[in-house]
Amino acid sequence: MSRYRVQYSPAAYEDLRAVYRYIALELQAEETAQHQTTRIRRAVRTLDRFPHRHPTVDWEPWMSMGVHKVPVDNYYVFYRVNEDRATVTVLRIFYAGRDIENII
Repeated sequence: MSRYRVQYSPAAYEDLRAVYRYIALELQAEETAQHQTTRIRRAVRTLDRFPHRHPTVDWEPWMSMGVHKVPVDNYYVFYRVNEDRATVTVLRIFYAGRDIENII
């Protein structure tokens, strides 16, 4: 069984920080913010094995690029798998209630 190296894009890192800031500062729930970002990071870490187990998105241009999405609570983590380099790159992390197709 092969393992993949998991990495975050700069935008995904910023998205994760934004999730924390929103929950901790806007909702004034710092402990919840910590738990939520921890759950997201844990889900991302599991992508090192069988990253194709999650569905690909069904809209362009990401469908053509083979972008997958994994739900984590009220968020979606979007990522690509590069078989040649055995890497998984997390592209973005969005709140599931947003109009994601029109953001991308």
